Amino acid sequence: MTEHAPIHLFDTNPDWLSHTLAKATSNPTGSNITLSDGTRISRKAVGVLHLTPPAGRANPNQEALIISAGIHGNETAPIEVLNALVSELLNEEWELACPLLLILGNPPAMVAGKRFLEANLNRLFNCAHNRPEYDELPEAARAKFLEEACRQFATMHPQALSHYDLHTAIKPSRREKFALYPFVEGRQVPEDQCDLLLEAEVGTLLLQHKVGTTFSSFSSSVLGAESFTIELGKVRPFGENDLARFEGIKKALRRRFCGEPRPEKLPQLEHFTVFEVVHEILNTGKNFRFHIPDDVANFTEYPTGTVIWEDDDTCYKVELSPQAIVFPNRDVPVGQRVGLMIRARQA
Repeated sequence: MTEHAPIHLFDTNPDWLSHTLAKATSNPTGSNITLSDGTRISRKAVGVLHLTPPAGRANPNQEALIISAGIHGNETAPIEVLNALVSELLNEEWELACPLLLILGNPPAMVAGKRFLEANLNRLFNCAHNRPEYDELPEAARAKFLEEACRQFATMHPQALSHYDLHTAIKPSRREKFALYPFVEGRQVPEDQCDLLLEAEVGTLLLQHKVGTTFSSFSSSVLGAESFTIELGKVRPFGENDLARFEGIKKALRRRFCGEPRPEKLPQLEHFTVFEVVHEILNTGKNFRFHIPDDVANFTEYPTGTVIWEDDDTCYKVELSPQAIVFPNRDVPVGQRVGLMIRARQA
């Protein structure tokens, strides 16, 4: 490693995370280092690193990767995982094979230990940050900046692009780890992406039903990336995560960073289950009534005949076969999503 490389890259801070927290509300100039093997690391902004392997090194998977965490500031375990991987690379414990864009999404919210400060950053992509209600909000500016950073990265590295946006959940879940695949018309999930999810001990995939305003929806619909939002467990403060529960995603990412082939034997999960959306619940504002308890866990299943919500005009009940609910949240403005009703896809 280049002498004093981390200090030069992160000023006087010992690692990427501590620098991001210390500079969360400032705009320090960028910084670049080159490791002894020729790997180049550029700090583009607070919480944004662009990593490039040395010229001539093989990129066996012919790919470029975007990995993001901390889009919600209180979802700390994936942030700690990415920070650890960056520290390993700086210590030259492994060699980088493909271009990387690493993102810690919302540093001010990370400092505050909150999901967000003014607006939910993961609802501000795909140009949603341009809406009048978000004028001059820092999180809207951050979404715009991250979109442009991703566009520039994709232009510089025209290889096959994947984006993994890492999260943890506030609510309990009957399936601890699951991934969401953004909607792109006519696209099927590639087998190698399913293998990566299994390698990361993620045994559940939810196929989304329309283009959204999440970070992964932006990268898939605009940049053509194979993108996933990956939920990895429970929200906990910095320093209180059992990182052993995140070894699957850490090992899977490290393997991809190194350009190594998939392991011959994947974790023996009970099965890989694919769900699809059958109904999106919106707050209609017409005396809208949501009949699901506030503390319900994601993937809780309801039998046929169960009334889920109603208003002055509509009564939605489960029909044909049982349905499960994910992301229930009654406290959203009129017109926004209260939850999704889903059903396991039949083989």
